[in-house]
Amino acid sequence: MSRIRLLSETVASQVAAGEVVERPASVVKELIENSIDAGARKIDTVIRRGGISLVRVIDDGCGMDRDDALLSLERHATSKIRSAGDLQAVATLGFRGEALPSIASVSRFRLTTREGDAVAGTEIVVNGGKIDIVRDGGEAPGTQVEVRSLFYNLPVRRKFLRSENTESRNIEHQIHLQAIGHSQIGFSLSRDDRMLFQLPPAVTLADRIRDLYGIKLLEQLVEVNGTPSRNVRIDGFIGQAGLSRQTRAQQLVFVNGRAIESAFLTAAIREGYHTALMKGQYPVTFLFIELDPAAVDVNVHPAKREVRFRDPNAVREAIVHSIQQTLGRGRVAWQEKFRGPLIAPAADPEKEAPDLKLRPEIATPRESHRELPHLGPTVAGVADPGHARVPDTAGQARRLPIPRADSTDDAHAQRSQQISAQQQFQIIGVLSKLYVLMENADGLVLVDQHAAHERILFEELRRRMEEQGVPTQKLLLPHTFDVPPRDADWIERNISILQKMGIGIESFGPDTFKIDSLPSFLDVSDPAQFMRKVIDDLKSAGNSTSAMRLGEEMIAMTVCRHAVKANDPLRYPEVEKLIRDLLDCDLPYCCPHGRPTMIQISLVELEKKFGRKV
Repeated sequence: MSRIRLLSETVASQVAAGEVVERPASVVKELIENSIDAGARKIDTVIRRGGISLVRVIDDGCGMDRDDALLSLERHATSKIRSAGDLQAVATLGFRGEALPSIASVSRFRLTTREGDAVAGTEIVVNGGKIDIVRDGGEAPGTQVEVRSLFYNLPVRRKFLRSENTESRNIEHQIHLQAIGHSQIGFSLSRDDRMLFQLPPAVTLADRIRDLYGIKLLEQLVEVNGTPSRNVRIDGFIGQAGLSRQTRAQQLVFVNGRAIESAFLTAAIREGYHTALMKGQYPVTFLFIELDPAAVDVNVHPAKREVRFRDPNAVREAIVHSIQQTLGRGRVAWQEKFRGPLIAPAADPEKEAPDLKLRPEIATPRESHRELPHLGPTVAGVADPGHARVPDTAGQARRLPIPRADSTDDAHAQRSQQISAQQQFQIIGVLSKLYVLMENADGLVLVDQHAAHERILFEELRRRMEEQGVPTQKLLLPHTFDVPPRDADWIERNISILQKMGIGIESFGPDTFKIDSLPSFLDVSDPAQFMRKVIDDLKSAGNSTSAMRLGEEMIAMTVCRHAVKANDPLRYPEVEKLIRDLLDCDLPYCCPHGRPTMIQISLVELEKKFGRKV
């Protein structure tokens, strides 16, 4: 008796359904994608009991005639591809022709559809993959698909579904993805006869994000405005430096309008946020990647959640550069936010000023003050001799220095000086020998002196390394280490990059290498283990990354040891220099470890705390 048999059509359909239909949210995803491909401008979804009892998706798309409606329920029947060559440039969300027959094989299924100019539509009822009824229907133009009793004929699959609330949340998340990816379409979701949300067609992506996630999140996002590459375009919004989540739930990425889950894209996003994100945190992104459909393969996952790029390095570079440029361009807006005009209240000459003084730092013995450490005789942002010096008087609020007026144009210089004076911080004092308290137009500003100094030293050392090379130190005894063949091949191709980083490495036999020098600022106890970590990091970073990128983590650890600490008292001139140097940094928002350097507490928040506003 033969051991190999052909599966029946029913069993084959149920096997295919196991790849496409994992849960009710998978049904919603497939049906909405069909509606989008049909040109729908409005898509309504109704669910009951988490989609287990009922899923109904209604659209106003192009609809189908009777012949097409019947063909749509046959396996591998589709209107979106004609030949194998079409698979090389898929421009639609669906293309396999498996969704409807797979769903119909594991549910009680009803399809009604009508073309816009047709007198009557078509209604088809299917139970467990078998067509029961085909008749005329009177629905509005478009298509309506109703899925009841999901997995009623597969109790094993139904047993593995989660609670109704969990399944409902998964459906809601899936519709959010589609709504973000296609903001020009209106969406609605009704759960157990209760409307959860109605989203009208949005003019811009920002409007859709505001409708779904609120104005507060939108205000913390910055629009991606990086320079597009020749073949890849990056659009959307990303979170400001410092805005992060503990999960990837709000890290949304779309490739040609398709929501994608990809470890490769996640790594590229994190690379773009390098030194602007805390370890273990994930950024908030609404990132859209547009490229030629022929340059991306969407036919690598049954549920189409993953894709494969023809030139992954080009995509990674485009993402990294776009994020870095966006964060860098946001620096000006960030500076203006903290340099807002300071409106001083008008003085009343009849009222005597209260005798309120700052805690006198001058009382601290001179030898207990710690000078700002630096990495050499020239430090970026050192006070220019042309800046006016402000007397260091205890008990007096301080402003950052103002450029001196030019005698050749007194009127213009005086006006510039007044504007500059309005855009300066007013230093109030230092709290707990750690937090610098300052005032600007919006309220109270707090600066973490340790985090701020870390960022200053980090960028200074990185800039020196890129310009002058990495200072190296010979090892007392050279170390050898073995690597797998793939890593050995990679090292051979990238020895020049490693040497630019200050790592003296050379081949020492098959799959064996010798290290005789390392960067002088590193404290490495096990060079072989250090090199293995370096190789892993550099392979994940990509070939186009700066040769200094690999050492940045070590630089961050180094400057952490040299930066001013808590309880290190600073004089006012040192505080002034610290703030000025911080504002001159490329990424002043956070320290190299991703912690914020400066936070704002608005006057509105303070008034609420004191009960002045409700």
